[in-house]
This record gives sequence, structure tokens and C-alpha cells, in this order.
Amino acid sequence: MKIKPKKSGFTLVETLTVLVIITVLLGLLLPAFSRVRRFAKETKQKVQITNIGLALTMFKNEYGAYPPSSGWDYTPSAKVPLDYCGAHKLTEALLGWDLAGFHPYSQFVSDGGGVYSSDEANLRERKDPYLKVATTNTATLYDLFVADGVLPDVEPLDPDRFVLCDVFGVKKITLGSRTVKMGAPILYYRANISSKRMEEGEDAPFTGGGIYDYRDNAFLVGLGKIIQPRETPVAHPLGDSVRDFYEYIKDPRASGATGIPWPYRPQSYLLISAGVDGKYGTPDDITNF
Repeated sequence: MKIKPKKSGFTLVETLTVLVIITVLLGLLLPAFSRVRRFAKETKQKVQITNIGLALTMFKNEYGAYPPSSGWDYTPSAKVPLDYCGAHKLTEALLGWDLAGFHPYSQFVSDGGGVYSSDEANLRERKDPYLKVATTNTATLYDLFVADGVLPDVEPLDPDRFVLCDVFGVKKITLGSRTVKMGAPILYYRANISSKRMEEGEDAPFTGGGIYDYRDNAFLVGLGKIIQPRETPVAHPLGDSVRDFYEYIKDPRASGATGIPWPYRPQSYLLISAGVDGKYGTPDDITNF
């Protein structure tokens, strides 16, 4: 009597069982991996906010005050108000108007005010950047919104005025010969330390009468979320109304103790990253408050 050799390998039932187990394990592990990646990005963003804060402290130590953040300027050449907002002025102070270092005589205007040039003497007058340009995310609003035709009717968005962007790669843009993922601009608001109220009144001067002025980055926020080409622009919750901004920056502890609305960090500045969803004013924002 011949004994048939025993066949090796898995049966169909065994194979299906293994596949089911692998599928279940992947279903359990993938969300965990996603949370780990998100946590790593958020940690990296907090480090960036901290580094910007240290750089702002060095700037203040040298010049006696934090850089301005007003959302408009009147340039000598244009003689009209131009959008050169808090995010722009933060970048100019820490990296320079052209990323080659800050000029001590800068007036923080969108055309450089005539104090910036690329000649050797001018470059010697500049301060070394307070942040490492090579490891800093910088782009222009033109790169982020207009270059790919997402918002072709928005003018003027200067292709040479830079903003610091967060680490969340919301959008791919082309910088020279490279394609990189860029996050949303870091919003910067400087406190008006002479004010004793959280927001400006209706009769306040154009520069604002409150501790913080929502107009400092209103133009940028009004452009909506950074998106990929051919998508419909998405509004930021922070830009829905002026009231939303002041509710967002209100410190409930200080306001609760006094009964008077009071903002976070009334003696310095606010920094805001839009977070992983790319929208300002949502719970995943990374801030310095």
C-alpha cells in the first residue's frame, strides 16, 4: 500500500485567516502611526514657535522693542496703502526683507523703503539673520496663492515679499528648481503695551486703539486656506468676524478674575500656526499662548 506524501503549504482557510489577522492588525496600527506622525509634526511646530520667540527676544534686546505688526503701510514710491502685514514684518525682522539679513534703518514697508540693496556695503550693514534661512520655511503669498492660478484675481501679491510658514506641508509649491511642501504663514501680532483695553473702539485711530489689532493680518487671513490648484478656496474660522478674533485671543483666566475681557500676552506678542488642518481658529492651532 502506497502512502501518499503529505502536502505542505497553507490551506485556503488558513490563508484567509492570516489575511484577516493582518487586516485587523493594520486597522489597529495605521491610526496609531498617524497619531505618532501628527504628534511629531506638532512637536516640531512647537519648537519652531519657540525658536521664533527666542529670535524675537534677541531682536528686542538689540532694538529696544519687538518689530511692528501693523497690516498696512504707506510706501514712499506708491503713496497708497499696501498689504504688508504682521507675517511679512515678522519675517523681515528675523531674516531680512530679501532674506539676506535685517537692515537697522528699515521702516518695515513693502518696498523696502530704499534701505535694502545687494551691494557689498549694504550687506555689511545688515544684521545676520536671527534664524537659519536654510532650515526655515519661507515663501511669498504670491507663491502660496497666485502662482498656480488658485486666486488669479488677487492683486497685488508681491512675488518678492516673504513670510515664515509653519511645518505642516499643506501645499506643494515650486521654489527655483525644487518642489517643496509649504505650510500656512505664521501670524504675528505685536501688543500695544500702552493700551488698557483688549480691542480697539470704533472711533480708534487707523493704527488701532486696543492691545491687539485684528487688522494686522486680516488681509492674509481673508485669502483663505492654502489649497491645491483647482480647489475652491476655504475660509478660516478666525476670519469670519472681528469678534471671532478677540474671542480667540481672550485669556479666560485673566478675564474671569477681573470681569474685563483681557488677551493673552498683553505685554509682548502673539504667534499663530494654522495647525495640521491649515485653518486659523481651530482647536489644532499651535500658538505661543
